[in-house]
Amino acid sequence: MRFLFFTFILSMTVACTTKQNTSDENSSEAKKTDLFLASDFTEPGEFTSGIEGPAFHSDGMLYLVSFGADGTIGKVDQEGNASLFVNLPEGSTGNGIRFHSDGSMLIADYTGHNVLRIDMETKEISIYAHNENMNQPNDLAISSSNILFLSDPDWTNNTGNLWKVDLGGNIILLEENMGTTNGVEVSPDDNVLYVNESVQRKIWVYDLSPEGNISNKRLFYEFEDFGLDGMRCDKKGNLYVTRHGKGNVVILSPEGKLLNEVLMTGSKPSNIAFGSKDGKTCFITLQDRGCVETFETNIAGREW
Repeated sequence: MRFLFFTFILSMTVACTTKQNTSDENSSEAKKTDLFLASDFTEPGEFTSGIEGPAFHSDGMLYLVSFGADGTIGKVDQEGNASLFVNLPEGSTGNGIRFHSDGSMLIADYTGHNVLRIDMETKEISIYAHNENMNQPNDLAISSSNILFLSDPDWTNNTGNLWKVDLGGNIILLEENMGTTNGVEVSPDDNVLYVNESVQRKIWVYDLSPEGNISNKRLFYEFEDFGLDGMRCDKKGNLYVTRHGKGNVVILSPEGKLLNEVLMTGSKPSNIAFGSKDGKTCFITLQDRGCVETFETNIAGREW
């Protein structure tokens, strides 16, 4: 009897363990299928067609431009509720946003030829950098040492420039007469700078020095159709590129290999940022829908 009872208990234990393992596997597989599937994060139409920015702050909020009207900065909580953060000074219109290591917000002001700075506690707005020779500051990237890089397109003539702002707030021209410079990003190790040209559909890569100087320019990737907009790197160096007009986000390896294409609901994604507690949620601004879409990825953004 004891032997039979022991055999019964053992078989039940194995069955329960097998069921638990199967359940875990199914849960794991279900979780995998949730990756790279876009869904709405904010209500359509809450932002104008100028929706851009986006950047995730340590306060758990997503910040982006053009909430309700151009010339504003909006914020979105973790449940997708959007509200006004600040109105920019008259004559200023925001585009790309990045955060300085001191927590302050840096904004490309394309109508004021500025990079603006906002104190997140007092909401005081100041000019971080200014140059009248810039066409229209568009997108920003920032190194771990707070050197800022900005694209500067001239859409009328399909050309553009690339600038940096050093730690003293000095604006220095790195390259002029490029294509329509738009998305810009620094690699996780600060050794590489990526810059794309929207109309020409090319992404260029440079070696990057600790002082923020560029060299060894080479073509990283070229697309056959549609435009390019904002870009971000994950912590392994993969580059996420918004395809304006095509309605997707392309993921490229550090070697320039196409890894994935994530389909959006809208057709005009303008920029992307990583966020959430683990940094594995991508937030994408959609100009044709005036909202933010989101998808989960398996690798956190480079800030994490």
